[in-house]
Amino acid sequence: MEMQKYSQNNCECAKSPNGGCADKKSPSSGEKYSLVLYLVAFIVALGGLLSGYDTGVISGALLYIKDEWLLNDYMQGILVSSTLVGATIGAVSNGALADIFGRKKILILTSILFFIGSILCAVAPNIALLIASRFIVGLAIGVVTFAVPLYLSEISPEKIRGGLVSLFQLAITLGILFSYLINAGFANFEHGWRLMLLAGILPSIILFLGMCFMSDTPRWLVSKGREDEAKAVFQKIEPEIDAQEAVEEIKNVLNRENEDKTKKFQFKKWMIAPLLLGIGLMFCQQWTGINTIIYYAPTILKLAGFETNATAIYATVGIGVVNCLMTFIAIFLTDKIGRKPLLYAGLIGMAFCLFALGAAFQFQAELGAYLKWISLLAAIFYISFFSFSLGPIILLLVAEIFPLKFRGLGMSISTMSNFLFNFTVTLSFLPLINTISENNTFYLYGVIAILCIFYVYFMVPETKGLSLETIERCWVKKVSPRDFSKQSLPNAADCKADGNAADPGVIGENNV
Repeated sequence: MEMQKYSQNNCECAKSPNGGCADKKSPSSGEKYSLVLYLVAFIVALGGLLSGYDTGVISGALLYIKDEWLLNDYMQGILVSSTLVGATIGAVSNGALADIFGRKKILILTSILFFIGSILCAVAPNIALLIASRFIVGLAIGVVTFAVPLYLSEISPEKIRGGLVSLFQLAITLGILFSYLINAGFANFEHGWRLMLLAGILPSIILFLGMCFMSDTPRWLVSKGREDEAKAVFQKIEPEIDAQEAVEEIKNVLNRENEDKTKKFQFKKWMIAPLLLGIGLMFCQQWTGINTIIYYAPTILKLAGFETNATAIYATVGIGVVNCLMTFIAIFLTDKIGRKPLLYAGLIGMAFCLFALGAAFQFQAELGAYLKWISLLAAIFYISFFSFSLGPIILLLVAEIFPLKFRGLGMSISTMSNFLFNFTVTLSFLPLINTISENNTFYLYGVIAILCIFYVYFMVPETKGLSLETIERCWVKKVSPRDFSKQSLPNAADCKADGNAADPGVIGENNV
């Protein structure tokens, strides 16, 4: 975090229980953190409401839009995925904008953009303008998906970083649940889909009002020479630390970054590994089929036997409730048992549910009326496994794995790949169902989930308890991802000597 510091003594290695090395506990490891810190993290994380709401609301609205405008499978896919095109562009452009204008202003701008886009969606007179309006909403989602984890990682002490960054995923699930409730409430209204899309102004208003009372992150404030404001922020969110010392440490890192900017950036071979990992993690998150369930849940349930649009929408509310509740598991366990155990458990459970869903459709003639209930239960359990694993853990890992000099670009590329993978899955889902059948489509996602288990085992490092600096040093030294948890912080002399690593007095660019 910007406040969680390591002195030279803390750069020494401490033996871990498994005989390897882990970061030595900081002196403040037993301290309680300020309530203001949690309040700030919660308000900022509300940005996830925007992403979650749009993700969920289209699932219900689509049933009515396709009937009103007689959309084929291809046009339905274009409508749903148009947001993802905008999100990809928003994610690419956000890194530079956040550095120029600050995290706070970017999030305020995002809320305004989402507000305007929601109104345009509600009044769209034809499918072309509706797609264009959803593109605008997508721009806001792309920005918020980058800016919120960045903000949270910059204010979070490393020992609770996993939990605080996971608040963003919790907010996404709350947004999805809220959208499902809105869908259910307007299911029987005339032009109900317009009201569903219009209700998107509510989460945008919540984020706008919340951010108006927030400060920017200390790191950004120091980078703009606003040191007194940075000290004030430190004193509010972690009053027991030396604010002046924290600011000086940020300045040291920024000075070193400015010196590096005079040199031509050289992409080194060791940087390929974290970059490919970020893209690979996003592939695992998207191509295991999560957004086929979220975007198309009512459509799937209608295929399974729920007769009307309204009953299919009502059934999805249960999916939204489970999605929200199970995210708390990640918040409480991520920093206790680690990232990889949760990924293993989630992927195994998701694979089982996907095969169960495929089998249910394969034997639908034999199952008869039971098909719809088996499909609903499989979807609910699938969501529950995703919600404590690939949902929050992937976003957390992507915020942790990139080295200091490459973090902004690396996170932007990963976020962009997330939306691109999401786009391909979303666009191809309905055509796949009609081409290779429902059961084979879910079998395909199940096989990918199994392959992702092996990918996590061999390629994903366990980052629990490791500072961002230690993670970076592991990449530089080409340590196997399976051995990251056995590494230690280097000693003080090495910390200063190695120009490729971050300053020992801070924990990475996003945790200065």
